[in-house]
Amino acid sequence: MFRLFKHYVPHAVVWLALIEFLALLGSAEAAWHLYANQAEFDAGPLGERWLPLATFAVANSLAMMATGMYGNEGLRSMRFATARLLAAISLGVIFLSVVGFLLPTATLWRANSLYAMAMAISALFLIRLALTQSAGAEAFRRRILVLGAGARAARLAALADEPGSGLEIVGFVAMSGAEKKIVGAVPREDIPNLSEHVVALRAGEVVLALEERRNALPLNDLLRVKTTGVHVNDIASFIERETGRVDLATTNPSGLIFSDGFSAGQRISKVGKRLFDIVASLIVLIVGLPLILIAGIAVVLDSRGPVFYRQPRVGLFGEPYDIYKIRSMRTDAEAAGKAVWASENDPRITRVGRIIRKLRIDELPQLWCVLKGEMSFVGPRPERPSFVEELEQKMPFYAERHMVKPGLTGWAQINYPYGASVEDARVKLEYDLYYAKNYSPFLDLLILLQTVRVVLWPDGAR
Repeated sequence: MFRLFKHYVPHAVVWLALIEFLALLGSAEAAWHLYANQAEFDAGPLGERWLPLATFAVANSLAMMATGMYGNEGLRSMRFATARLLAAISLGVIFLSVVGFLLPTATLWRANSLYAMAMAISALFLIRLALTQSAGAEAFRRRILVLGAGARAARLAALADEPGSGLEIVGFVAMSGAEKKIVGAVPREDIPNLSEHVVALRAGEVVLALEERRNALPLNDLLRVKTTGVHVNDIASFIERETGRVDLATTNPSGLIFSDGFSAGQRISKVGKRLFDIVASLIVLIVGLPLILIAGIAVVLDSRGPVFYRQPRVGLFGEPYDIYKIRSMRTDAEAAGKAVWASENDPRITRVGRIIRKLRIDELPQLWCVLKGEMSFVGPRPERPSFVEELEQKMPFYAERHMVKPGLTGWAQINYPYGASVEDARVKLEYDLYYAKNYSPFLDLLILLQTVRVVLWPDGAR
């Protein structure tokens, strides 16, 4: 795994993204020469056209990230990758058109762009086809040896069995006689030399999954394994890295205290994030104003009641504030006066409300909260005070999610469907803690790009 600004990315994915970026550059360069030959003019030195070539490659690479081409399914299914590739190129065309309108010299000419897009689609399709036909899913799988054979080791086995996990557990070692959850685990006393056992299994990583660590850590074994060049990790850090979640079942307060993370409060990060929020919220509010007006008129025609509603939420450091939304439910949605979780196919949602929720148009007025500084573009979704009181009593570390500003979109929103229960809130808390712990501008950029995928394919909207 490659750590990029605190966020882990598989090495194979990084290399694939680099190869495809070079393919995009090559397509743009080939298209430039093709058009030059047709129009009978000198193509000129590379230094004179590096900016439009780079703009073309960067725009389409970002579009591919936004449409999920580097996610698990995009890496393993040729059909999925092809569909998302076409969507990515379409997004790239739109983005390049906007850039070309604002900065004409920063993009390719229209004829060049047409040739470059056709060549890029062919090149990227062939790269993915070669990948799936040769290495296939194995190129993204990592071989893991687990030290432990109890309930924690069983959790790792279940994680490896999930579709698209990218993990292959090559063996389990029972470190004590009390660990009996994993059938077929090799007892430690049956292995003369653990480091040689790791090398023989061609394991790339050893994960420590002991049920009881006090006075039970096999320090000598772990040191020998480490000196062979094999990475050694504990189960909590391993699950966090693989799933993008802080696993509540294996995490304890000391693990969070002494871990590398929770640096979102650094001055440069805070200033940069705030400047982005101000500029972006102003732009989106201005551009989205016609959508807000159209949605408001549709709400008035569809059902009785106000166009907008406000609702108390819990923000930074647990301070309450009011959010604003376009009304998407009936005015008697909570006639009993008690907060109710939204559910799938919720009967309280109006006809227009169902549409604007799917398209996230009802969220646009919250940009006013972003502009005022009560929210950010990216962060944990804010919850209602009554839900917060309930959840803080039922799960550990829930208050820690309020150490960063709530956001319009977040790590939990792009990785998990809409939460509508305490168990959903628990899973989303694990994602929110990961965001708070590993925050970086790069992670914000990744979330914003993936939000495009969620809007285009709104699987989790309710």
